[in-house]
Amino acid sequence: MTRTRTALLLTTVVALLAGLVVYAAFATRSPDFDPPTPLEAAAPQGLESFYTQKLSWSDCYTGGHCADVTVPIDYADPDGATTQLRMVFYPATGDATRSIFVNPGGPGGSAIDYAGQMKNDLGKQVRDAADVIGVDPRGVGLSSPLTCLPAKKFDAYAASDPDPDDAAEIAASRASFTAMGKACEANSGALAAHVSTVEVARDMDVVRALVGRAKLDWFGASYGTELGAVYAELFPGKVGRMVLDGAVDPSLDSVESSFAQNEGFQRALDAYAADCVKSDACPLGTDAKAGVAKIAALMDQLDAAPLPGVGDRKLTEGLAFYGIAVTLYDQKSWSYLSQGLAAAFKGDGALLVQFADVYFDRKPDGSYGSNSGQVINAISCLDNPGGLTLADVEKQTPRFVKTSPVFGRALAFGALGCSDWPIESANPLPTIDGKGAPPIVVIGTTRDPATPYESAEALAKQLDSGVLLTRDGDGHTAYASGNACITKAVDGYLADGTVPKVGTTC
Repeated sequence: MTRTRTALLLTTVVALLAGLVVYAAFATRSPDFDPPTPLEAAAPQGLESFYTQKLSWSDCYTGGHCADVTVPIDYADPDGATTQLRMVFYPATGDATRSIFVNPGGPGGSAIDYAGQMKNDLGKQVRDAADVIGVDPRGVGLSSPLTCLPAKKFDAYAASDPDPDDAAEIAASRASFTAMGKACEANSGALAAHVSTVEVARDMDVVRALVGRAKLDWFGASYGTELGAVYAELFPGKVGRMVLDGAVDPSLDSVESSFAQNEGFQRALDAYAADCVKSDACPLGTDAKAGVAKIAALMDQLDAAPLPGVGDRKLTEGLAFYGIAVTLYDQKSWSYLSQGLAAAFKGDGALLVQFADVYFDRKPDGSYGSNSGQVINAISCLDNPGGLTLADVEKQTPRFVKTSPVFGRALAFGALGCSDWPIESANPLPTIDGKGAPPIVVIGTTRDPATPYESAEALAKQLDSGVLLTRDGDGHTAYASGNACITKAVDGYLADGTVPKVGTTC
C-alpha cells in the first residue's frame, strides 16, 4: 500500500473488471430474521450509548440484512458530532457460534460488497458456524462518505503527470494534492480529520458488541490486514480467529512503503512479460526484458505526448500508470493488459484509459461509483503524516528507477504525497505487536504486486502471535485464488481453530 498521491487501491481487481454487485439495497425486514442481541458487557467509559444502541434492521435485496450504526466522529469527544456506518449481516447457514467481519482493503474498498462475495467464497464448514459481516468504514462507500473533489476535478487529478519533470510541474502537482485535502475538509467538515485506521478499528469494536460477540473474528485482505492488525493492537483480548491476507507492513515509512510496492509491481510485470512472450500474439515480442523496456518507452512517450483515448480524454502517463497497474492484481487480468498494450503501441489509448477507469470506479457517464480514489489519500495521510522534503525524494529516485523503469519515477515522487496533505492527524498508526492476541494467520503471495511477500513476512514477525502462511503464485492476495492448499488452511482455521503449521507453503 502506498501512502502517496499515486496510492494503489488494494482490492480484488478481477471482480472490478467483471463488475461488482451492489449488496446494500434495502427492502423491508424479513419476518423470519432474528436480529443479533447486543452484549450486555460493560462498554468503555463514556461510550455506553454507542455500544448499546438499538439497531433498525432491513432486508437487503441480496438476502442479507442491513443496519446503520452511529459512532462518534471523534472518540476523544464522544458527546460531540456523530457519523453513520452501514453494515450488512449474512446469518450463518447453520447454528451460528461466531461472526466473521470482512474487509477488502483500499483503504476505501466497500466491505459491504466484499461480504457479498465472501459469503460464497468461505467454505461450507465455516459458513455453517459463522455469520459474515461487512461494515463500510467511516467515510467509505455506503457509510456517511467523505466528499472531496467533484468528478471533473478528480478526472484532472487522476490524469495528471505522476512524475513531474520541472519546478513548475512539481509545484502544480503538490498544490493539487493539497487542494484535494482542503476540498475534503471544506465538504466534509470534522470527518475529514477522523477517518484514520485507529478510529475505524474502534468502530469495528462497537459493531462487534452490537452483534453480540465477545470476540471479533476477522478476514482482512490487503489494507484490511492493516486494519485487522490495528484492531489486534488496540483490543488484543477481544481478537478471535484473525486472517490477514495480502499483508501490509505497517512499520514502513512512506519511502520504504512506496519502494516495497515498486518492487512488487515490477516483479508482477516481469512475471507477466515472461508469460506473455510465450505466445505468438504477445505485444511485447519474444524477449521479456526487451518487452518491459518497450513498456517503459511507452510511458516516456506518453509523458511527452498523450495518445487518443476515450472521447476527449487522452491516455496520459498518469492514466497509463493506473491502467497497467490494475491488470497486475490478478493473473486472470493479464490478457486485458496484453490487449491494452497492443492497442497503445499502435497509437490507441482507449483500452488503458478504460482500465484506469475501472481502477477508480469511474462510470461511462463521467460519475464515480465510489469515493475510493480520494478517501485512500485521506486515510493514508492520517495514518502516516508526511515530513519528507522534495530533496529527500529526489535522493531516492535513482534506486526506484533502477528497480522499476516503468513504475519507479512515479512511485518515488508519490512518496512525497502526505507531506502536502493539509489535515493534521490526531490518530497516527501505533507500533503494532498485538501482544495478548491468539494466533493470527498472515498470508503472503510470493509475486503479489500490491503487497509484496516481504511485507507479509514482516507483519508476521511484528505480531507477537503471527503465523506466516505462504502462497507461491501470482496476483494480489491468496484466498479464493484457486489454491486448494490455501483454502484448506484458511477454512480449517476459521472453522475449528486449527492453526496452519509454521512454514507452510502452498
